[in-house]
Amino acid sequence: MSPQPRDALVFGATGQIGAALLTRLRHDGWRIQAVSRRPQMNVAADVQWLRGEFDAMPGLRERYDVIFSTGPLDRFSHWYAEAGPACARVVAFGSTSVDTKQASVDAGERDLAERLRDAEARVLAAAHARGAQATLLRPTLVYGAGSDQTLSRIAAMARRSGFFVLPANARGRRQPVHVADLAAAAQAVVDVPITHGRAYALPGGETVEYREMVRRTLAALRPTPRLIVLPAALFSVAIRVARASGRLQGLTGAAVARMREDLVFDAAPAARDFGYAPRAFRPDADMLPP
Repeated sequence: MSPQPRDALVFGATGQIGAALLTRLRHDGWRIQAVSRRPQMNVAADVQWLRGEFDAMPGLRERYDVIFSTGPLDRFSHWYAEAGPACARVVAFGSTSVDTKQASVDAGERDLAERLRDAEARVLAAAHARGAQATLLRPTLVYGAGSDQTLSRIAAMARRSGFFVLPANARGRRQPVHVADLAAAAQAVVDVPITHGRAYALPGGETVEYREMVRRTLAALRPTPRLIVLPAALFSVAIRVARASGRLQGLTGAAVARMREDLVFDAAPAARDFGYAPRAFRPDADMLPP
C-alpha cells in the first residue's frame, strides 16, 4: 500500500526558494496549496494556487501536515501567531542577516536584523503555544534562480556595462548557497525531531573571497565582462561619482564595507542533524538573469 500523500501549505512559492521547494514536493507526491498575490498561469495540476496575502488570506484547509514559509519571515510570523491553521510542523526561512547586520552602521540594516530576530522568536513561541514544532532556516547568500539581490544584480550590471569594479580590499569570505540545496534542507528537516525548536545556518558548500565570488560570476557570462580592481581610495571616488549620476543607489556604505568582512557560518549542526550537504560554488549562465 502506498503511503498517504501529505498536505503542505507553502508561502513564498513564486520566489526563488519556494519554486525550488515546490518542485521537490511535487516530485514526492505531496498535495500542495500555495498562496500568491497574483493569479498564476500555466500551473501544474498538482498544485492548488490560492490568491491572497497575509492581510487578506483566502480560504484554507482546517489542517495541514506542514506549513513552509519561504518568503518574508516578519509577515509570516505575525499571521501564524494570530491566525494560522492547525498544523503540527512549521518550517520557516529567515536569514543569516539576523547576525551579520545587527551591528551594521546602517540603521535600516540594524532594524532588519531586529525584525528577523523578533520574527523568529514569534514563530517559535506561537508553535509552542499550539503544540506544534517549528524549525528556522537561515540561508547565507542565495543564488541559482536568477532573482537574488546579489549575484544576479552583479551579473545584470556587468552585462550592461561590460565590466564590474571592485575595491582591492574586497576579500571578505562568502558562502553562496544554491536554492536547490535550501529546498532540500527544508524538506529534510520535516521528519527529524532533533530539529524541533531550533535555528540552523545554511551556508553553501564552499567558502570563497568576495572578489573570487564575483570573478566566477562574471566568468559564467558570455561575453565575459571585465573585472576591474581599484585601490580602495579610488574605488570610493568612483562610487561617489556613480551615485551622483543616479547609478548604484542600492549600494550603501554598509554594503561596501561588508565586502571586506568575513560572513562565514558553520554548516556542521545542519550536516549532523539532517544530512545537509550543499554544493560547491559553480555558477553558470542559467543561474543568472538574461
